[in-house]
Amino acid sequence: MAIYDHKKIERKWQQRWKKDKAFKTPTSAKAMAGRPAKKMYVLDMFPYPSGSALHVGHPKGYIATDIFSRYHRMKGYEVLHPMGWDAFGLPAENYAIKNKVHPRMAVEENIKRFKEQLEVIGFDYDWSREINTTDPEYYKWTQWIFLQLFKAGLAYESNEPVNWCPKDKTVLANEDVEDGKCEQCGTPVELKPMRQWVLKITAYADKMLEGLKDLDWPESIKISQENWIGRSEGVNFKMKVKDLDIDFKVYDSVPQTFMAQTFVVIAPEHPLLPQLVAGMPQEREVLEFAEDIRRKKLAGKFDVEKDMEGMFTGRYTEDPFGTGDLPIWVASFVVMGYGTGIVNSSAHDERDFAFAKKYGIPLRPVMFPADKEKAKQVRNLEFCYAKDPEAIMEQPKEFAGRKWGEVRGDIIDFQVKKGIAERAVNYKMRDWVFSRQRYWGEPIPIIHCEKCGTVPVLEGDLPVELPEVDHYEPTGTGESPLANIEGWVNVKCPNCEGPAKRETNTMPQWAGSSWYYLRYIDPKSRKALVDKKKEKSWMPVDMYVGGAEHATRHLIYARFWHRFLYDEGRVSTPEPFARLQNVGLIAGEDGRKMSKRWGNVVNPDDMVEKYGADALRLLEMFLGPFNQGAAWSTAGVAGTYRFLKRLWSVFNVMAGSSDSGRVLSAVSPPPHSAQRATRGRSGLGPLPSGASAKLGPQPPPATAALELKLHQTVKRVTESTANFRFNVAVAAFMEFLNELEKQESVSKEVLETFVLLLSPYAPHMAEELWEKLGHTESLVREAWPEADEKILAAAQVTIPVQVNGKVRAVLTADPGVTQAQVEELARDDQNVRKYLEQGEVKKVVYVPDKLLNFVVK
Repeated sequence: MAIYDHKKIERKWQQRWKKDKAFKTPTSAKAMAGRPAKKMYVLDMFPYPSGSALHVGHPKGYIATDIFSRYHRMKGYEVLHPMGWDAFGLPAENYAIKNKVHPRMAVEENIKRFKEQLEVIGFDYDWSREINTTDPEYYKWTQWIFLQLFKAGLAYESNEPVNWCPKDKTVLANEDVEDGKCEQCGTPVELKPMRQWVLKITAYADKMLEGLKDLDWPESIKISQENWIGRSEGVNFKMKVKDLDIDFKVYDSVPQTFMAQTFVVIAPEHPLLPQLVAGMPQEREVLEFAEDIRRKKLAGKFDVEKDMEGMFTGRYTEDPFGTGDLPIWVASFVVMGYGTGIVNSSAHDERDFAFAKKYGIPLRPVMFPADKEKAKQVRNLEFCYAKDPEAIMEQPKEFAGRKWGEVRGDIIDFQVKKGIAERAVNYKMRDWVFSRQRYWGEPIPIIHCEKCGTVPVLEGDLPVELPEVDHYEPTGTGESPLANIEGWVNVKCPNCEGPAKRETNTMPQWAGSSWYYLRYIDPKSRKALVDKKKEKSWMPVDMYVGGAEHATRHLIYARFWHRFLYDEGRVSTPEPFARLQNVGLIAGEDGRKMSKRWGNVVNPDDMVEKYGADALRLLEMFLGPFNQGAAWSTAGVAGTYRFLKRLWSVFNVMAGSSDSGRVLSAVSPPPHSAQRATRGRSGLGPLPSGASAKLGPQPPPATAALELKLHQTVKRVTESTANFRFNVAVAAFMEFLNELEKQESVSKEVLETFVLLLSPYAPHMAEELWEKLGHTESLVREAWPEADEKILAAAQVTIPVQVNGKVRAVLTADPGVTQAQVEELARDDQNVRKYLEQGEVKKVVYVPDKLLNFVVK
């Protein structure tokens, strides 16, 4: 028997695919001969080449998209599955600084290494479409998009306080700050006034919220984006500081309780605070308190619920509602980035209530429960009564007796008519701080002229190329290192041709990744961002795969840019990514994140060398549900390697390469088997002409049990692959191999069908086995097998689903279905779910193939 030589087999087929250009993408999604015109754009979140090598956790998402794209190619789709490099920005520059090498050289070397690692795993990328965000021909169009944003009034200069990382010596967007620390290096962030470019992403907040409704994305990601955007409708109250010529506005998203407001709170970092306390006896004390709170917030050392702190400023607002002057307090829980940074406070907000109780501030409730005893407790301020739709209003008198949940709109009308408020929409999301005071980024295509002001670079002069420098380290002065390159900075103004200077700030690392999916469609274009016909053929991205950590950064930014391009008529779809799948991280075998620090990094090259790419691919898909994390297992990859060796042995034996007596059956299939079709292959359909010529005595036909098992496997693998349940598909392969090993003989069609199912998962072995079965062409575009529904239906069992002993649904399933699978189906049933939600599931009873009962209390 031939030995399973994974190195030889994998090298052979990778070379063959490359030579045959097996994965080259059509120019547009036109119909292939004999097949319908269907397109599938499958995209990975492309990697940062900011490290020297990949570890085994990195390929997980790439393996999944490879399987998904190969599967769809076999289903008759034209597939676009590209790869490139997100090579600008802080990660790459910090790596270069650490290793004392120029960023360009570091990026080139890392890309070469990454690409080598990806290629040996056997991915079906169309490398002719490879892109690199640091290529001037690429970032020319990143700069072009910025100019369109500038011309539309969506890019502007600002000098407001921004997040400053003292270690990375650059400004950060809010999205780059986690718990008051720089996301990249973990250093506490400071607020620092600085000139910077800002993109008006808030102008697209409503459109981005609306667009989420139609996206096939994980609900958790949608909720993250909704919360980050944080839209709320309310009013801005007009306020005046008593004894000072200062007016300000206070945003309120719960305007029903305005008559209950008894004090005002202002954020410690609010720029108005110094004016409020100027000349007051407690001026110094208040400002020192505010600075202390600000530092604690930025350092992530502040818990609003546990560490609620405040201080009276000594100032009041002038009787805004006819209920008296309101004292102004500095309060730790007020967020400067939400509303106006000043909030009116009342007895009907839990934080306000707790704050007032702590500092002895009077409270005045204006709405009460219908229950008289509870109403008495609210009046006595025994607890906070907040946001109950059934609460009865007492003030203002015009709404006395009405329910809190019904009066919101009428009260807003009342306030606007009286002139004490104006309608307002507020967003938690802030505009996107777009400047970085670093070298390794796209130059911002703006010229500053003393006479003409801020002038855009002429489109014909793009790209503004990043100049070569000897020293690129950040200066820490608030200026990019580019500011010191006089020959590059000093230019003529495009308007008046007078002396002018280039903008020296560069773009953030998120710029190039905000539109890269479009460049894959038309990577060589010099005339346009993307050819309109090609863009219309491939967009939107049908399947996008990457980490959930990008929910409120990359995915927000890319949607913003795409929505803008759609409004400008540059793209044909309002959203870039129709379907999104998150990839769960692979940790080290010790359960910790893979890191040199912990010594738990596993190199995929070592695994491929010892066990082969196919074994690695199968193991990474078998570790658990795709969107959940898992720990790496070297023993596991040894296990999938053994599975492949067993499969190799079975095929060699059944193909007659041993003298064991097992031979490949050539008899006709049972009469009820489906026929081989142009778009699908039934597992036991008629053999191709000449399938068996010299196999000796003919054994009996495959058993009905094996036939059923094959069709069940086809269905299970098909559904699992389409729905990213790859671990279920791998389990199905293993189960079917167990059945194969019990057989004395099987038809060639059975083996062919199994090889086709396996091919997206273990493509190298599948190609080799396909060749052993007598095929001379690659199986890359062979038709995907189709299960015979009549065979499956005849064998299915019916399983009643009970909740507390009463039947609420009846399911049909394959014999031998597991309890977990039945539970999943049952919980998806609307009627069952309704009863499960009425209590807590205390116990689940399952009688295999006969009954499932939920005990709910």
